[in-house]
Amino acid sequence: MANFLSGDTYLTNLVTSPDEKIGIGSVSFEPGSRNNWHIHHDGYQILLVTAGEGWYQEEGQPAQSLSKGDTIVTRDGVKHWHGAKKDSWFEHIAITAGTPEWLEPVSAADYDALV
Repeated sequence: MANFLSGDTYLTNLVTSPDEKIGIGSVSFEPGSRNNWHIHHDGYQILLVTAGEGWYQEEGQPAQSLSKGDTIVTRDGVKHWHGAKKDSWFEHIAITAGTPEWLEPVSAADYDALV
C-alpha cells in the first residue's frame, strides 16, 4: 500500500466479514500524510473518524474538514482521497467493500492550498 500514499500511514486490519466481501480496518495518518486518489469498484467505503483532524475530497468537490465523530460514505465508483491535516494526526475506521483502483497522488499544490 506504500505506493499509494504520501507520507506515513499505518493500517491495522480489524476484521473481515464471513463472506470476505467487507474489510474493516483502523488507519492512522501522520500529520500531512494522505492516500492517493482512488475509486472503490463494485462496493463502497464508510469512514468513521476516531481521532485527530483530516480531509476528505471527492473529485470536482471542495475538500471537507473532518474531526472525531464525523462519518463519510463514499459510493461505488466515486473518485476520492482522504488524509491528515498538515498539523494533526488523523485516524479513522474504514469499512470497505469492493475492489480499490489506486490512481495519481493528490498534488502537493492542491494539498498545500487547503486551510
